Amino acid sequence: RGGRRCSLAIDGRHAAAMALADPIRPEAAQAIAELHRLGLQTAMISGDVQATAEAVGRKLGIDRVTAGVLPEGKLAAIRDMGRGTVFVGDGINDAPALAAAETGIAIGTGTDVAIESAQVVLVGGDPMGVARAIRLSRSVMRNIRQNLFWAFGYNVALIPVAMGALVPFGGPQLSPMLGAGAMALSSVFVVSNALRLRRAG
Repeated sequence: RGGRRCSLAIDGRHAAAMALADPIRPEAAQAIAELHRLGLQTAMISGDVQATAEAVGRKLGIDRVTAGVLPEGKLAAIRDMGRGTVFVGDGINDAPALAAAETGIAIGTGTDVAIESAQVVLVGGDPMGVARAIRLSRSVMRNIRQNLFWAFGYNVALIPVAMGALVPFGGPQLSPMLGAGAMALSSVFVVSNALRLRRAG
């Protein structure tokens, strides 16, 4: 999070300088470290002044910091990053970037506009939810590929056997009852493999 600076004048004379800063969430550094462990680069795009944003970026270990940008600047930064971008935001100013990113993740405690603009909404405000969401999405895609491979290979192998293609060569022939059981076994495997996702994340 960033901050704001302002000055106080009395009768036209400088009297004081004040600085307001949002506290950094305790889980933020751990969330950034977890994203790095997943092989991802991190960037912070902020409307705050460059010095403040860079100080926060250094403290959290963020790879790249872009500061002093308006909503259209955030949108341009997302487009410059190209394919595969994931943008996380919670404010009104984040809505255009959330909509433009390949995957927009809104913090559930953020504004309604940000939530409506995102493809994924995290329940609560824990930044560790971002890493969990990415891990889960990767597990789902891996599971889908496994199930497609198993179902395709299983059917390619057993359909010719059920048709009796091996009988002329002295091979087995599946009865309709065994064929139905074999298809049911394929479905059981696919469903069981998908149920493993409950332990993902």
